Amino acid sequence: MPTALIVDDNEKNLKLARDVLREAGFRTLDARSGSSGISLALAHMPDVVLLDLRLPDLDGTDVVRRLRADIRSARIPVVAMSATPLDPEDDWFLAAGFDGYLAKPIDVDALPEQVRRFCAPGTV
Repeated sequence: MPTALIVDDNEKNLKLARDVLREAGFRTLDARSGSSGISLALAHMPDVVLLDLRLPDLDGTDVVRRLRADIRSARIPVVAMSATPLDPEDDWFLAAGFDGYLAKPIDVDALPEQVRRFCAPGTV
């Protein structure tokens, strides 16, 4: 069973992603701040991190940089999640260390498969 860490300060967004992924067979962890997301990632080594870009304590790009800088979490796939429209041709988020991007509001039908694509083979 793959584990997804959802880092989002918006309770409704977090709950929706958590419920959809659990229904699809994921184990989930959740954090409402960047610092708690980093702590949970290091403690549990999830198969994927879904990371909001705007958090109350740290910017999502700061969180992903810190995860990449730590050898323990450097290889965990981190996916940016944001309501801010991003141009798929603009790869700044890849340069920042993200493995991909999911737009909010999330598509509840597509989310499980989108997240599975970022997990290592054998975990899903």
